[in-house]
Amino acid sequence: MSGKVAVRSAMTDFWQTHSDKDVTNKSMMLDSNADELTKTEVPEIMSYLPSVAGKDLIELGAGIGRYTRVLAESAKSVVSVDFMEKFVEKNRKDNSHFGNVEFICADVTKLKLPSNSADILFSNWLLMYLDDEEVRGLIGTCIGWLREGGYMFCRESCFRPSGNIPRGQNPTKYRDPALYDALFRSVVVQEAGRSYGLELVLSKSVDTYIKKKNNNAQVVWLLQKVRRQEGDNKGFATFQEFLDSQQYSRNSILRYEKIFGRTFVSTGGLETTEEFVDMLNLKENERVLDVGCGIGGSAFYMEKKFGCYVVAIDLSSNMISLGLERAREVGSKKVQFEVADATKRDYAPEEFDVIYSRDTILHIEDKLSLFKKFYSLLKPGGRLMISDYCCGEKEHTAAFKEYVKQRGYFLISPAQYGKELETAGFVNVRAEDRSEQFIDVLKRELVKFEKMKDEFISEFSVEDYNYIENGWREKIERVTAQDQKWGLFYAEKP
Repeated sequence: MSGKVAVRSAMTDFWQTHSDKDVTNKSMMLDSNADELTKTEVPEIMSYLPSVAGKDLIELGAGIGRYTRVLAESAKSVVSVDFMEKFVEKNRKDNSHFGNVEFICADVTKLKLPSNSADILFSNWLLMYLDDEEVRGLIGTCIGWLREGGYMFCRESCFRPSGNIPRGQNPTKYRDPALYDALFRSVVVQEAGRSYGLELVLSKSVDTYIKKKNNNAQVVWLLQKVRRQEGDNKGFATFQEFLDSQQYSRNSILRYEKIFGRTFVSTGGLETTEEFVDMLNLKENERVLDVGCGIGGSAFYMEKKFGCYVVAIDLSSNMISLGLERAREVGSKKVQFEVADATKRDYAPEEFDVIYSRDTILHIEDKLSLFKKFYSLLKPGGRLMISDYCCGEKEHTAAFKEYVKQRGYFLISPAQYGKELETAGFVNVRAEDRSEQFIDVLKRELVKFEKMKDEFISEFSVEDYNYIENGWREKIERVTAQDQKWGLFYAEKP
């Protein structure tokens, strides 16, 4: 018996043994509290999906139809697949009345479906049963099934080195979320002479399991099928990979944190955070969206001082991984971390009281579209606070142009920034050139950094020390020459 055949046989035997005669949620989820979990888990999972209304869906690893029913209620069509016949029959019995569901019993690695036939592909606890080769193969197949711009959603039990794994389950059977990230972005499919791959929209731990089981190892991904073109993302598969491999590698983040202070990776650390956040007049239990949250410093401050709930998002998975570690360290209860693309991640309209962002939007070219999105997410009277790298209005030096290109920045002047916010609909817009403050903070940070030279080198290296020291001096030179500026922006939704 070959390895893969043996694994499938073992899986079949396992589910035959662990599923009762009537096949219930308890037996499917291997949890005596399954019905209670389902009440909050299913709505939460569905909230991460784009609208399924009128869409064609493929559901893989459907089980007995815990999600089939919810998907079928508004979808145009659902192809529901599982490899266990008795699960498929239970699903058919409970959900065939919708009339828009096709039930298939099949091994997903051998499943044949029409190309470009689905808008959304949904799977729940499936990839954890496949080896890496099978996962890559299935990802490629799923990309082929999806229409351009379509979405792939996956939820898996993962292994977090510092997280919780359900009792009785061997952690070595589960992948670190970072490995899933690598698998998702590694697959490229050719269609009609064009290259397609997946780009991350969202990745986060399931809140229901965190709150009810103190388990952050249940993780979801929402990815979008996009066209890949040569030269995109500076030679990396995705912009996320570029960030995680270059400026925001784990080592780079830890270097920044050493300068800015524990949990901070933005200019001025706690000092500027206190100044800027205090301008927002936050109130207890207000909901804040922290865009480009880094490793959580500002979010933890807003939670601790004001009692706010903070949804903290960053496109760098390395940032979020460290943020989750710091959350456990500080005992955070009201900060939810997401690996997410702010330009693609959707939330409910008027969900937030405040949107806050520190030195992040410099990575985004179409700022106006993002500001319009922010406007829609804020409640009436909601506040927006942004600090960001900007540029001067004079002709820039060749060195500055090369720096901006190498970092993948899209910089505009503080005045232009303010006009974009007004165009998006915001009122009471304040666009402040804080470049002098920036220089002052940088100089003080440099003095502090030089005093900790021996300590820093013992933790990192001489090369790391020289990189940071030179980087800070060059930053001061760029701002002094007025090539680079630092802006602070405040605005309100009417």
